[in-house]
Order: sequence, then C-alpha cells, then structure tokens
Amino acid sequence: MQNFKDLMLWQEAHRFTLQVYEVSKSFPKDETFGITSQLRRAAVSIPCNIAEGCGRYSSKDFANFLQIALGSTNETDYLLLLAKDLSYLSNNTFDSLHEVVNKIRAMNINLIEKVRK
Repeated sequence: MQNFKDLMLWQEAHRFTLQVYEVSKSFPKDETFGITSQLRRAAVSIPCNIAEGCGRYSSKDFANFLQIALGSTNETDYLLLLAKDLSYLSNNTFDSLHEVVNKIRAMNINLIEKVRK
C-alpha cells in the first residue's frame, strides 16, 4: 500500500484530467450529457483507479486496478479522437492531449509490469 499522490503516473493522469475538463468546457451544450460527460468520466477514471489500487494490500489487486485505468486510458483516447473528428477539438489540441494519453499509457504499462514481478 502506498500514497497514490507520490506516483508519477497518478500525477500525470491528474494533470491530464484537469486539461480534459478545461478543453471540454467549449464543447457544444447539446453534448453536455453525451461526449462531454463520457470523456470527463473516462479521464477521471484513470487517476481514480490508480488511487484505488494504491489502497489495496496485494500487488495483484493493485495491478488489476492499473489495468482498469489502462482501459479508461484507451477509452479516453478514442473519445478525444471522436471530439476532434466532430470538430470539437482543434488538431493542435488533439495532438497535445493525444501525446499525454500515450505517455500515460506507457507509464501505466511499465508500472503494471513492475508490480507483477
């Protein structure tokens, strides 16, 4: 069991979630209960599952929560692509967020591998 706030992965995921909230403020109002909500929930799920996993006593449990966070990362990645294709995000904003998603994904995979050893 460890303090989730000390994990670089959680810190990166938290900053990313704040970015997602900021950029999604400009999405159309008719998407409030659609892509805006889904994107925000998927982004929030990443650091939430990392934090919850840190509260577990076994490495196996922690790894399972990291895998859930990885799934949420993939979901968020797709929703960002959808937002770009719907012209809710500029190409530059998408590229920037996509780069961070890929970094989070890689960090998470590395941590899963480390925890499973």
